[in-house]
Amino acid sequence: MADVTLRKVVKRYDDVEAVRGIDLDIPDHEFVVLVGPSGCGKSTTLRMIAGLEDISDGDIMIGGDIVNDVPPKDRDIAMVFQNYALYPHMTVAENMSFGLRLKHYPKAEIKQRVTEAARMLDITELIDRKPKQLSGGQRQRVAMGRAIVRNPKVFLFDEPLSNLDAKLRVQMRIEIKKVHQKVRTTTVYVTHDQVEAMTLADRVVVMNHGRIEQVGPPSELYHRPATRFVASFIGSPAMNFVPCRIEDIGGTLHVRVSDTLAFPLPASRAARYNSVSRDTKLLLGLRPEHVADARSNSGPGFETFEATPDVIEPMGMETFVYFPLAGGQICGRVNPAVDARAGAPLRLAVDLNHMHLLNEETGTVI
Repeated sequence: MADVTLRKVVKRYDDVEAVRGIDLDIPDHEFVVLVGPSGCGKSTTLRMIAGLEDISDGDIMIGGDIVNDVPPKDRDIAMVFQNYALYPHMTVAENMSFGLRLKHYPKAEIKQRVTEAARMLDITELIDRKPKQLSGGQRQRVAMGRAIVRNPKVFLFDEPLSNLDAKLRVQMRIEIKKVHQKVRTTTVYVTHDQVEAMTLADRVVVMNHGRIEQVGPPSELYHRPATRFVASFIGSPAMNFVPCRIEDIGGTLHVRVSDTLAFPLPASRAARYNSVSRDTKLLLGLRPEHVADARSNSGPGFETFEATPDVIEPMGMETFVYFPLAGGQICGRVNPAVDARAGAPLRLAVDLNHMHLLNEETGTVI
């Protein structure tokens, strides 16, 4: 078993708490991604799991054993860094086998492991080259191969794709996913890129200010965020937030977003929000795909309104429209066939079946 468990883990740097008492359970074989903005504590957490940072308080367990005082080399983990960390004077094969040679593995076993990892990563023809003869993506594959040949209990990835261009990042995401499907080693992956988190993870851990905001499968975090931070961080473009209040109009519950605009809530949402105090300061959360052109979006829970976009972004298969509402800027996604022009009125529809209502003061989703 290679499960990873964190219990009330704290990391302090003098008077600054970088990680604030987090609890996390990572089962055997799971691919977990720690995601959040710079300074949220995700890399510090990874380095504590690796043993590269001492923990200030709490316990870290790998395979059921507390490893607080176990040196990194004895934790049976393999780490892939952002900067590859390859030896420039060694060939690909020598870089990949270095850790095994230090531990005096038999030459035949070393060759077999390197050959298998090279085949898996599609770098067989590169094993006699040196790092300076490789592209960035190829170097990252070698770094992954060096981790794979060790057959560790846990893989740790610290923003491994940050140095690559956008196209290569997409390619390497696919490669990493393929490798995990084949190897099935417990993996903890750190990134600030929520697209990487959503596409790679079995579960995503969203961190903010040294704390865990929410843990769950990517679809759960996207469709059922627990806080405003998670709702705004997961998804691109980010979720729209509009100040609003709940009120009764003619016996029907409405969400009012301006003096002239209020939307009747669908029955399923009305039942959910009926107990919300009418005096509570609220935010209406809608993802851009739930603010779309009225012509092709209709039915129960869809409500139409007119807006005047001030910015249009054609993206090929979709068009983003930005327009002012209730003192903020709202983003919608419309069909590219729609004649959307800046400064011209456009009929839009909101899908209230997918709305979120948040307490403005606490930032929690109701």
